[in-house]
Amino acid sequence: MSLHSVEALLDAATDAAVRQEWTALAAAGLPSQAAHQGVTNAPHVTLSVASGVPDFVESRIARELAPLLPVPVRLGPLIVMGSRRFVLAHLVVPTDDLLGLHATVARAMSAAPDVPDVVRPGRWTPHVTLARGLGSRQVGEALAVLGRTRPLDGAIESVRRWDPTARRAWPVGGKPTMEP
Repeated sequence: MSLHSVEALLDAATDAAVRQEWTALAAAGLPSQAAHQGVTNAPHVTLSVASGVPDFVESRIARELAPLLPVPVRLGPLIVMGSRRFVLAHLVVPTDDLLGLHATVARAMSAAPDVPDVVRPGRWTPHVTLARGLGSRQVGEALAVLGRTRPLDGAIESVRRWDPTARRAWPVGGKPTMEP
């Protein structure tokens, strides 16, 4: 089952810094989000997912997010998630503002079907993915490529919806993006 998502997008400078990390991993011959060439591929923080997002839920998200954005954000240390194949990501430091944004989306998404527990308040791990599908040896190589990363301070400026069936994304709140 493909999941629809609600995603927080980063400001231009933070987005560019993450894309540089994607490029460094790809240049080293490692899996990287840089390999995904779709126009909607962007560094983001997934706020929620579901098997579908009804129009009234999307409208509520857009209406309730407007006064909350932008939200300061800090991309912190690298984390590794998974058990057989691994995901390398930046942990996003959970601040009151970020948790408030997430809680607002979670309340609206409570009316959406099949929202998994891992994106609910108290269970959610905010992160920005750098690479997926890493083998255990590649994890060490990726960490060596990225070296001692410094925190990236920026902002979440907008929120978008991703529809995997239509393969398109569109803004639902915040600063308009340059996406199609």
